[in-house]
Amino acid sequence: MQIDVLINCSLKDLIPSGGLIVKWAVMYLVGFVVLIGGVLAALWKLGILDSIGTTWTVIGVVIAIGLGIMIAVSHSGSKENIEIDRK
Repeated sequence: MQIDVLINCSLKDLIPSGGLIVKWAVMYLVGFVVLIGGVLAALWKLGILDSIGTTWTVIGVVIAIGLGIMIAVSHSGSKENIEIDRK
């Protein structure tokens, strides 16, 4: 009985509202973390991280990841206006 229900329902029924948008936000965040990792690797290879110090490097990474989270969240979800009819 459950197999028939799964076969007869559409993909839209299986994914909650906004599910695909959340996946894109997570992919954006993963890409941003990879970008930060690449920048850190380049700075390390150039020897710039040695002159900056560990504490400031960690502070910069935390700020960058925080900005990435804020940008990913702001771009996830659709902006809709709700109209309420009152009688």
